[in-house]
Amino acid sequence: MLETFTVRQIKTNGASIHVAKGGSGEPLLLLHGYPQTHVMWHRIAPRFAESFTVILADLRGYGDSSKPKEKPDHSNYSKRVMAQDMIEVMSQLGYESFYAIGHDRGARVLHRMLLDHGKRIKKAAILDMVPTYETYATTDKEFATALYHWFFLIQPADLPERLIAGQAEYFLHSTMKGLSRDISVFTPEAMAEYVRCFSDPATIHGICEDYRASVSIDLLHDEADLQQKVHCPLLVLWGANGFIGRHYDILAIWRKRAEIVQGYGIPSGHFLAEEAPEETYNALRLFFSQG
Repeated sequence: MLETFTVRQIKTNGASIHVAKGGSGEPLLLLHGYPQTHVMWHRIAPRFAESFTVILADLRGYGDSSKPKEKPDHSNYSKRVMAQDMIEVMSQLGYESFYAIGHDRGARVLHRMLLDHGKRIKKAAILDMVPTYETYATTDKEFATALYHWFFLIQPADLPERLIAGQAEYFLHSTMKGLSRDISVFTPEAMAEYVRCFSDPATIHGICEDYRASVSIDLLHDEADLQQKVHCPLLVLWGANGFIGRHYDILAIWRKRAEIVQGYGIPSGHFLAEEAPEETYNALRLFFSQG
């Protein structure tokens, strides 16, 4: 997978970010979600590399990026800090402005980037995500049942870490099956990478810190910026068969948060880029190729 991409580690303020880069043309940053790594883009990144310089990055705490020791307030796993990681990565690669796509947790990092560093991003795409503040403000029994990990992972260390580590591969498979409804959509090569990374206790802890930040410091940041809108053109895609797509009026939510929004549901569950790669690629390619 991603054989034509070159990999390197880029040091940021407080982390070392694993990056894979390929292609040529305008820079396009792709950010993964939970519980995956940059490998989640393997079905569409090579196609984008025919027209763009594609940068795939593992978020801090995930994949082969570093897992910094947490702070008491979880601030070094806040989306603000994780967004700053990516801004520094792109700067060190020589890109002052770029396009960006984020899925799930990566979309939360991208949303924060759009608020804190909006002038750096020309266009952005959000995949299967509604803003964190909205998610917690509207939590109900259906949400807590379908996405129970939101409340399990935020429990104090090291309760979830110990329980997950005891059956890490089983927990990963169960999570991905639940969110996709069909685990066979994931290639054996991609799944092996997810298992390799997720089986590291440091990764499990980093992921828990990501979620702990979301229910604490991220909410403070989000509440302070509720009236701030995304200015660049924004595409929002979601899995029409997934929980987010069924549970929310996604376009209505994002039209409150962004000035220029378009989007629609893709025939898939949560993992658009792997469950429906053709439809996802076509939607993204059309958006980023428009003037």
